[in-house]
Amino acid sequence: MIQPTLLQPADRRLAAAAIASILLLGSARLLLDIFKTNHQPHLSTIHNKPSPPPIFLSPADRRSFSPAKCNPFEGQWVWNDDHNPLYTEDSCPYLVKQTTCQRNGRPDGAYQRWRWKPAGCELPPFEAAKMLDVVRGKRVMFVGDSVMRSQFESMVCMVQAAVPRGARSFDRVPPRKVFRAGGEWDVTLEYYWAPFIVESISDHATNHTVHKRLVSLDAIDKHGATWKEADVLVFNIREYDVATAYKVAMETWANWLEANINPRRQSVFFMSMSPTHLWSWEWRPGSDGNCFNETYPVEPAGRPYWGTGSNLQIMNIIGDVIGRLRRVKVTFMNITQLSEYRKDGHTTVYGERKGKLLTGEQRSDPKNFADCIHWCLPGVPDTWNHILYAYLLHSYRS
Repeated sequence: MIQPTLLQPADRRLAAAAIASILLLGSARLLLDIFKTNHQPHLSTIHNKPSPPPIFLSPADRRSFSPAKCNPFEGQWVWNDDHNPLYTEDSCPYLVKQTTCQRNGRPDGAYQRWRWKPAGCELPPFEAAKMLDVVRGKRVMFVGDSVMRSQFESMVCMVQAAVPRGARSFDRVPPRKVFRAGGEWDVTLEYYWAPFIVESISDHATNHTVHKRLVSLDAIDKHGATWKEADVLVFNIREYDVATAYKVAMETWANWLEANINPRRQSVFFMSMSPTHLWSWEWRPGSDGNCFNETYPVEPAGRPYWGTGSNLQIMNIIGDVIGRLRRVKVTFMNITQLSEYRKDGHTTVYGERKGKLLTGEQRSDPKNFADCIHWCLPGVPDTWNHILYAYLLHSYRS
């Protein structure tokens, strides 16, 4: 029979130290295995990477817009002498000449004094720093045509003043434009030129004016390779002459979303068509003009106003395609109706054509040269972005 050996105090200390070393080594091995199993995402906690501070939500933020209780696209435009735009043409260096109506000679500025008021709620006050907080560390990408480019530039102008000059940059890398808000935010706002969403011969960022547009209705992967890394995607699509072609392009886009978007990480928005105001007889029977010299919105006359520039068949196609998505949720931004009233907000003869400002002779012929498609900035696209901000803030709040 083996007799137990009694350890002396010195031996007991040595044994305890050995056991402690074994336990420490085993713990280290266990932690290493955990790190290997879970890869890199958890290493930031070991390096004490600071978490972003929580966003302060004011009482106005908490009690305002909720999409379950309020449709922000139903309401009215309210005149307000005290309603100043969030930026001016002079304060934002990122606007293109096509949208700077005041600088280009437009004599009135009343179109900047109208505020959109939803019927059943209030939009939260837009705060540039809070918008950047909501998308901190993320890529927000606007994808579409020249109207979408205006919405992108509007959003850049709405937030840029909150970013110190040394922490912001703006780059043109066709087919993209990229605004970076560095420092504490690490946010990029991007624009990607894809007027038909699917691939076409109009995809060149600067040389896209062609007499006959050819569109590959089932080809989208070339564009999608850039989109798939964005955290927030905001799409629009230029209206097709044939509704069937529009439907096929939308279905190609929807299939791409289902195959490539991670709904747990990414948010997708789709902007409905931006209305045109090409014929004044729509709101002023008997007249023969267009949006030129219009200084007030269309009066609703007790019912929603729809002009012929808004194709309700296309609207139905959009709703049908988005409604059939199964894995990815797309928030439909129905900006068409609220923008229909704003016949006063277009660039008319105070913009560009083919990259050049209109000549005096062209300006004297508004019936042939007035642009009743694009919008002055500051202007109507700021409201679209205000509503987008309300959705993003609500998503954060939830």
